[in-house]
Order: sequence, then structure tokens, then C-alpha cells
Amino acid sequence: MEKAWVYLLAALGCLLGLALVAVLRRRSARRPRRTAGAPHSRPRVDPRRIEVGDIVEIGDVAYPVRGSVRLIEGEWTWAEHLLDDPDGRRWLSVAENPEFEMVLWRSESGDAGTAGAPVVEFAGRRYSWRESGQARYTATGATGLAPSGVMRYHDYRAAAGARLTFEAYGGSGWQLARGERLDRADVIVHPQSR
Repeated sequence: MEKAWVYLLAALGCLLGLALVAVLRRRSARRPRRTAGAPHSRPRVDPRRIEVGDIVEIGDVAYPVRGSVRLIEGEWTWAEHLLDDPDGRRWLSVAENPEFEMVLWRSESGDAGTAGAPVVEFAGRRYSWRESGQARYTATGATGLAPSGVMRYHDYRAAAGARLTFEAYGGSGWQLARGERLDRADVIVHPQSR
């Protein structure tokens, strides 16, 4: 009889232990994933409100925003945020013209033909002209640009939404970049202390 009580108490102890483990696992599964450099305790920011000093998390990489360029062309506005990555060649554009769109860009070197041509071949892809224009800009942070000026551009698209752009700020020559469109869920913005 005494052994039965010992077995019963041992079984109850095991059940309580399993229940505790289940509760702890459920709690940890609800916690957001932390990426190095991206403080998880702060609220997410709408990507249309990114500022210099914010942390932009794309996939498993957290990029500090080192500079921002705000552009206006007629009734259209958009922003390009320079990301502090090891090679200094990435930026995130955030636009709403008319639909919300984010593109992660990487500047490229090499010859892609003439800016403004109807079709451009680059890195094994064929890009078709989409739009061209000229916008006024204001720059903040470490952009390497004058605080304000004019930017010219020619935008192209290829299959599966791949992007290519030629941009020229002020009197500088054309700079080439390739881009990939991001979904809203791909980007988490952690604000700087404001």
C-alpha cells in the first residue's frame, strides 16, 4: 500500500513537471525573435516613418540607417534610406505611388548600357524601361549629398519583378543599382530613442 502512494506521488510529480515545461515552452514561443543590434523591446515603426538612426531589420540582418533622402516629383513622394552595411552599397526605398512599395537596392558597378534606353541587359537579365523622371530631394544624415538638390532617374523591370535603376544626384554621373521588391512582413523597423 505504501509503495502505491510513492508511485502515485512520483507520477503526479512527473505530470506537474511536464505541465511546467509545456507552459514555459509556450511562453518562449510567443516572444519575438531578437536579432543582434535590433532592440526587441521597442515598438515597430511604420516604414514610411523611418529616420536616421533607426534599425531596419530585413531577414536576419539588422541595418542601422545612416542617411535618408526624401524625394518629391509632382504629387509623388518617396524616401531612400541608406543602410549601414559592410560595403556601404545598400539602401531601402519606400514609396506609395499609388500602392505601398519597398525595394532593397544594391549599387552595382559595370556597364549596363545607356540610361534611358528602351531595354537594358545586365548580369544576364533583360530589363525593360518602366519610367523616367526628375525629383527634388532633401538629404539628412551621412548621405554624401548636398542637403538639397535634384535627382534624375530611369527605372527598369525584368521578369519576376527584378528592378534596375540609373540615378544621378545633382551634376554627378549615372549610378547603377539592382533591386528586389520586399513584402511588408520582410521589414521590421526599430526606432532610435526619440
